Amino acid sequence: MRGKMRAWFTLLVAVLLLCAACSKKEKVEAEAIPLPSPSEEIVEEVEPIPKYQQPFTGVLSDTETTRRPVLATINNHPLARPQSGISQADIVYEMAAEGNVTRFLALFQSELPGEIGPVRSARDYFVHIAKGLDAFYVAHGYSPDAQKLLQNRVVDNINGMQYDGVLFQRSKERRAPHNSYISGDNVLAGAEKVNASMEIGKTPSLSFHESIESAKIGDMASSITVRYGTDSNFTSVYTYDADKGTYERTANGILTVDKADGQKVELSNILVFEAAHRTIDNIGRQAIDIDSGGRALLFHAGIVKEIEWKNEDGFLLPIDNGLSAKLIPGKSWIHIVASNPGMATSVTYTP
Repeated sequence: MRGKMRAWFTLLVAVLLLCAACSKKEKVEAEAIPLPSPSEEIVEEVEPIPKYQQPFTGVLSDTETTRRPVLATINNHPLARPQSGISQADIVYEMAAEGNVTRFLALFQSELPGEIGPVRSARDYFVHIAKGLDAFYVAHGYSPDAQKLLQNRVVDNINGMQYDGVLFQRSKERRAPHNSYISGDNVLAGAEKVNASMEIGKTPSLSFHESIESAKIGDMASSITVRYGTDSNFTSVYTYDADKGTYERTANGILTVDKADGQKVELSNILVFEAAHRTIDNIGRQAIDIDSGGRALLFHAGIVKEIEWKNEDGFLLPIDNGLSAKLIPGKSWIHIVASNPGMATSVTYTP
C-alpha cells in the first residue's frame, strides 16, 4: 500500500513539474515575440467620401465646380441631328419654338463640352429661363421679343449674330441654319469679352434621393412617349434600363447620341411640365407661360409620379406635396408641353 502511494506521489510531482515547465516556456515564447513598432502598424485604407454635391445633377464629387451654368439654345430640326454636347448637359429643356417644332435649352455646369451645337435662335421665354438660372446664355439669332431682352442685357449673353465666324464657327458638313457651333473655350472667351463673371452665383433648390431604391414608389413606367403634335420627328421615346437605372432616348425611332463624342444620352430623370401655349405670329412662334406652374409628371427608377411644377425665384422646380420633388442623382430631361391638348394626349407610358 505504501509503495502504491509513493508511486502516485511521484506521478503527481512529475505532472506538476511538467506543467510548470510548459508555463515557463509559453511565457518565454510570448516575451520573445516582438511587438510591431508604430511605424510598422498596418493602417487600412478607407475610400474617401466625395464632399461636394453638384447643384444640378446631385452627383457627389471630390472637387467643387464653381463655374456659372451655361445655357445654350440647340437646334432640334431633323437636319441638325445628332447634336453636339448634349450628352454632357446636366439638364436639357425641350419646348416648342415654332408650332410643334421644338428646340433644346442645354444647361452645362458640371461639365463644359468641347463642342456645342448646332446653336439656334433665342425666344423670350428662353431668355427668362436663363435669367431664372442666372446662366450665361448662348444663342445664334433671336425673335423680336428676345432681341429686345438681350439688347437690354436682361441676361449676360453672347449671340452668333454678333460673333459669327469669331466665336461661332460654321460646319461645312451642314447647311445654315443648322451649322453654327461654339466650343467650350469660346464660351469662356465670350464671357470675358462681355465682362460676365463665370462664377456661380445662384443654386437651385433641387432635392435628390440618396439611392435609387428609395425612389421606387409609384406606378411602373418603363417606356415613355412624349409627343409634340403628330410629327414623329418631334416624338421622343424613353426606355428604362433597370441594370443601369437610366433611360435612353430616341426621336423618330433614332437613338439620341452626341455627335461630338458618340456617347448616347443617358438620363436619370424625365420630367414633363404642362404650361399654357399661345401662337403669336404667322410663323408659328409661341408664347409659353413659364410663370404660373401647373401639372407635371416625374419618371425615374422605372416608375411615374404625378407631381406639380412651379416657378420659384425664376427656376422651374418640380414639386411633390408642397416640397421640392426628389430626383435621382444624374442628368435630367425636362419637356414643356402645351396644356391644350394636355399631358393626357402628349404623354403615354407603359409598365
